[in-house]
Amino acid sequence: MTKINLLPWREAYRAQKQQEFFAIMLAGALVAGGIVYGGMQFMQSKIDFQERRNAYIQQQIDALQSELKEIKELESTKNKLLARMDIIQTLQTQRPELVHIFHELANRLPDGIYLTSMDQKGRQVVLTGRAESNARVSALMRRLDQSDWFENPELDIIEADDQQGISSFKLSLAIESRNSDDEDAFNGS
Repeated sequence: MTKINLLPWREAYRAQKQQEFFAIMLAGALVAGGIVYGGMQFMQSKIDFQERRNAYIQQQIDALQSELKEIKELESTKNKLLARMDIIQTLQTQRPELVHIFHELANRLPDGIYLTSMDQKGRQVVLTGRAESNARVSALMRRLDQSDWFENPELDIIEADDQQGISSFKLSLAIESRNSDDEDAFNGS
């Protein structure tokens, strides 16, 4: 039989297979590198897209924040205007009441008494004046107590001046709360 030496052929075949292996490895590495690079580019595009969305959302949030600030300022202005309207409404409803109070004081004031000042804080009134005698001050207190507009008259101070024969007094009383029906009845009459 003939002997055939297959070693050079095997070495050539092995070298060819090794070159093919390295070529496949290189191609695989290039494909893997391309896939990794493409994946990175894809992820970077997604990140950029999300950052643009976040910037847009932040821009819209800033716009809404400025609108909310304007709304709060408008709400504050509205509340101030409503408070002013309430004050005006209260003054409008109290305007006839002041006329009643002065009218009632003028009708209830006995002869010989002169008021020097009147101070009102809320529903409390402080009257200061002069009287010819203590009996006239007590007559004033009785008349004020009988009034439908005043309640709880209390004498705070009374001082007699013996040289002039005149007493100085300070009297406090409360204005009775009136409902709107009573005021409407007065306005209608």
